[in-house]
Amino acid sequence: MAAFDASSYVTAEFAEHDAVQCATPAAVHADLLRLIEVCVASVEAGGKILFFGNGGSAGDAQHLATELAVRYQRDRAPIAALALTTDSSALTAIGNDMGFDQLFARQVQAIGRAGDVAIGITTSGRSANVANALRAARAMGLHAAALSGGTGGELPGLADPLILVPSTTTARIQEMHITIGQILCGALERRLGLV
Repeated sequence: MAAFDASSYVTAEFAEHDAVQCATPAAVHADLLRLIEVCVASVEAGGKILFFGNGGSAGDAQHLATELAVRYQRDRAPIAALALTTDSSALTAIGNDMGFDQLFARQVQAIGRAGDVAIGITTSGRSANVANALRAARAMGLHAAALSGGTGGELPGLADPLILVPSTTTARIQEMHITIGQILCGALERRLGLV
């Protein structure tokens, strides 16, 4: 086995990150603008934003919901947002009684209302529980949107807007997702006139 060259590895990782970061703005610009407007319209009409995803995407869901409900850059009125990844009793009951594939759909059905925004986060676009939640959201009249990467897996035609990071590397997609999410938070604060 060849010795691990940490220096080359680090250099290559930063180079890949830089390449994806440079390609992402043009790839996501129009859909991100649409997502901002969808979220603004929902919040102004009394709606809320629901975030969900698995693993690192669950962490992103919690991070972004907190930025909106508490504050992003300045103290201001709260924006109604919730991560569907944090209630251990709901997650374990749904997983046990209905199956992991229904983890987020059941919560959308319980607390989602027409006009809310459901934002699924999945690097591959192939997370069945995220796709099922977006289907449930659409059926109930919520705006079903998603952040993903590559081709979007199962999400084209299901999520709109669908923001696709131009990469198939999970780490690079996750890095762009949190950047895109924080841009969304900052834009919502400003468009809603809260800062």
